[in-house]
Amino acid sequence: MQSEKFVEAHGGRIKDISVYGQESNPTTWKLAKMNLAIRGIDNNLGDRAADSFHSDLHPDLKADFILANPPFNVSDWGGERLRDDVRWKYGVPPAGNANFAWLQHMIYHLAPNGSLGLLLANGSMSSNTNTKGEIRKAIIEADLVECMLALPGQLFTNTQIPACVWFLTRNKGPSSGAKKGGKRDRRSTTLFIDARKLGYMKDRVLRDFSGEDMAKIAGTFHAWQRGENYADEAGFCKSATLADIAKNDYVLTPGRYVGAAAQEEDGEPFEDKMKRLTSTLFAQFDEGKKLEKEIRKNLAGLGYGG
Repeated sequence: MQSEKFVEAHGGRIKDISVYGQESNPTTWKLAKMNLAIRGIDNNLGDRAADSFHSDLHPDLKADFILANPPFNVSDWGGERLRDDVRWKYGVPPAGNANFAWLQHMIYHLAPNGSLGLLLANGSMSSNTNTKGEIRKAIIEADLVECMLALPGQLFTNTQIPACVWFLTRNKGPSSGAKKGGKRDRRSTTLFIDARKLGYMKDRVLRDFSGEDMAKIAGTFHAWQRGENYADEAGFCKSATLADIAKNDYVLTPGRYVGAAAQEEDGEPFEDKMKRLTSTLFAQFDEGKKLEKEIRKNLAGLGYGG
């Protein structure tokens, strides 16, 4: 549905795109089919609900754009039966965690100039257990990782696991005959965005992004892609080279690259600030002693005095 809105907002026609997908849950598959039909979006979700790993309904599909939000850290995906699968170009994913199986499944289905946005658990950016580190390194060295986006917590109602978005592309080079709005040559570079401090609490337990937050993230990404008005911002974004990533042991956590945001200078001289803070600290020490005496007195009155 969001893709339809995006296409229309950019002057395209929804009839000009083809929507493919797959879903293993029969009820969800039927709901998705109905949802697309109601909106008049032509689609191919396969002739049945099926497992993407063990019954790929689109084996020959090469997509221009892929959006995916697979379940995090699935341990019972049957990986032990797929050790020699053609999709594992960058390494055999561990049988106990499907994150890098999802990632490679999506990469396998990308067209020569295709791009991918994939939501995964934060562990995918740094874990080195089993074969995860080797697979991540191979994907990085293949120059597929375009941008890594760290998300704030409490964004999702169904999980509290911190998440990130992998943006991958098969072609970081400039677009053919690129003019205004075209893409610059981004080979051997990756953009890191740390959006953990963005968003607002929609209610007591759920965080959401405002329109300004989304515009900041998208605007930064597009400016970097085009090489127009982009600049690294401490604490938020950093354009790093493959050499930079190698120095960080191929860990893709944005916080390692963007650094800390600059602190605003308050104009108070250091000596004055130290005197003020020290005075406050000593006053708190004195207050703590008074509270301790009062608590001991009350406990003694209850027969628990030491």
